[in-house]
Amino acid sequence: MIFRSFANASLLFLLAVASAFAQFKDADPEGVKMGQDKVQKWQAGISITASGGACKNITGYAPIPIEWPEQQVSIVKEDVSPGVKIGYENREGSAKVMTIRIPQLAAGQEVKAVVTLEIRRNAILPPDKTDNFVLPNVKKLPVDVRRYLAPSPLIESTDPKIKKLSKEIGADEEKAWEKVEAYYDWVREHVKYQPGAIKGALAGLKDGFGDCEELTSLFIALCRAAEIPARTVWVQGHCYPEFYLDDENGTGHWFPCQIAGSREFGGIVETRPILQKGDNFKPHPGQRKHQRYLAEFLTGTPVGNADKPTIRSVRALLP
Repeated sequence: MIFRSFANASLLFLLAVASAFAQFKDADPEGVKMGQDKVQKWQAGISITASGGACKNITGYAPIPIEWPEQQVSIVKEDVSPGVKIGYENREGSAKVMTIRIPQLAAGQEVKAVVTLEIRRNAILPPDKTDNFVLPNVKKLPVDVRRYLAPSPLIESTDPKIKKLSKEIGADEEKAWEKVEAYYDWVREHVKYQPGAIKGALAGLKDGFGDCEELTSLFIALCRAAEIPARTVWVQGHCYPEFYLDDENGTGHWFPCQIAGSREFGGIVETRPILQKGDNFKPHPGQRKHQRYLAEFLTGTPVGNADKPTIRSVRALLP
């Protein structure tokens, strides 16, 4: 018998934000530049209570933010109950989890594994010049970038309608930057932002409306159909896309854009912590479907006739 707990799809993490602005600084002279930063502290983890009776062999994980060029993450404190063993693992190079292992949990016992993080997140400024960027050579793409050319859950980049549209939009654009920008502008002009259930790129295209996930997914699908790597960036309660271009020296660069909301292309003022990047994570053991977002996961074995325990995700605001 197996029990599982998944993160809320809205990703409404409560973050404590402490203003700590720094001067602008260059991180990539040929590509993106770093803007102002913010230092933020928050807690993430999980609490388990054997409310239904004793259980054993509990294993799983809880996602935590991972470092990126625009984000530095440090662990400030670990609050772990006796008998609980934790570790940290990178998943597919774009997500990080705190692993949890509990050999035995007595009836009524409560344990927790909570980590306090300090995150310094920079806004991203667009490059000073864009004419030097070109479409990447697919055959020379690094493996960890090439995977962002394939379809993902609800990003149907190989669908005939999306492939046809990808060829039509920006067909007259000679510069790579302008071609990607044409996809960006088309999505913003033809798909109205409207909160609702998650439905994906193809449904957003058909309906002509969707929330940040639909707009992001459709932009990514159009890019991938044109063999331009693109991926989803997940932040608190929101997501936005990144696209990948080479400079004149053959070096690749990732650029963000705010597809839902203010017009920000090639740079973004967003400073909420990046939770994950990517949209096609491998499934949990025993599951077949890949995940758009790597959520909390736990599995265990009840003892005797015990029922599953109570599981609570910890996302606490810090003063």
